[in-house]
Amino acid sequence: MDEMEIAGIPVPNAGPFFLAVLAVHVAAGLASVFCGAGAALSRKGAARHRCFGRLYLWCLGVMFASMAVMSAIRWSHNAHLFAIGVLAAALALTGHLNRRRRQPYLHIAGMGGSYIVLLTGFYVDNGRHLPGWDRLPAWAWWIAPSLVGLPVIAHSIRRRLSTGRSAS
Repeated sequence: MDEMEIAGIPVPNAGPFFLAVLAVHVAAGLASVFCGAGAALSRKGAARHRCFGRLYLWCLGVMFASMAVMSAIRWSHNAHLFAIGVLAAALALTGHLNRRRRQPYLHIAGMGGSYIVLLTGFYVDNGRHLPGWDRLPAWAWWIAPSLVGLPVIAHSIRRRLSTGRSAS
């Protein structure tokens, strides 16, 4: 299967349907990154936090669905990305379901973890084509988002537990 290049990134030439799904996937991915950051940077419990959080979930759902379709088309190339997508969706669902429970750390860990996994999937798939990231060893694409994100999540959980507020 040959490849074509879009914005300097090689893209599999797997037919027009694959490319249409990929376009949806990229748009949903960009929206997920924006909305996830918006939710994380908004005051917890505020309308803006809830709005960005809901949008993040919807965009992540579209990303998951498009990723599943692309994985079905190119399973031998995308099975690892499918596993990453399943983990991101499971963590987001865990976070969403625990947004109003007595264990706010599950909301923070789930949503934050899904964001880390989302970025991990992006870097694992595209790191070798990105300036700066292309100089890193492949294992760095797998762990760099966690090295940055996990301390932020831990800080947020400690802060939330020390104030005794809900995580919504």
